Amino acid sequence: MAAEVRPRLTVLSGPSGVGKSTVVAHMRKVHPEVWLSVSATTRKPRPGEKHGVHYFFVTDDEFDKLIANGELLEWAEFAGNRYGTPRGAVLERLDSGEPVLLEIDLQGARQVKDSMPESQLVFLAPPSWEELVRRLTGRGTESPEVIARRLEAAKVELAAESEFDTTLVNTSVEDVARELLTLMHVV
Repeated sequence: MAAEVRPRLTVLSGPSGVGKSTVVAHMRKVHPEVWLSVSATTRKPRPGEKHGVHYFFVTDDEFDKLIANGELLEWAEFAGNRYGTPRGAVLERLDSGEPVLLEIDLQGARQVKDSMPESQLVFLAPPSWEELVRRLTGRGTESPEVIARRLEAAKVELAAESEFDTTLVNTSVEDVARELLTLMHVV
């Protein structure tokens, strides 16, 4: 009998506003066994976000300690806030044979690839630049300055697509979620 192979860590990244959270939420509704790492962040919660469910909301000092103790698999600063993935929980889930998904930004995806070269990087691309602009401005949760910063960052993020193992174009949440599950060998 062949030994059980530890699943690969799958990293989903792409520009802000491309629909990563929406795809992941749909995927987890269909396949709740896929474990999504919960990131730590220094940003304030948006309406409806819960500590420990959407993010671990921490202070700058707490985040500094996580970095100093090597407790983050990756971390990055984005739009004036820091985000990071707790290392221990990810490794525990992978070791127990569970499929693990990280939904993180470009900087974080690069850090994960450096520390875990066997991970699978998936780039979520918008159907068009115009659609990405529409999604970012349509949120209504950010100031024009933050939107402008996110659009500038999106240009850089889109240019990094070739660094990824696979690209999925977000034309349909259901289709992208299904393709992602197939890449993760869940279906």
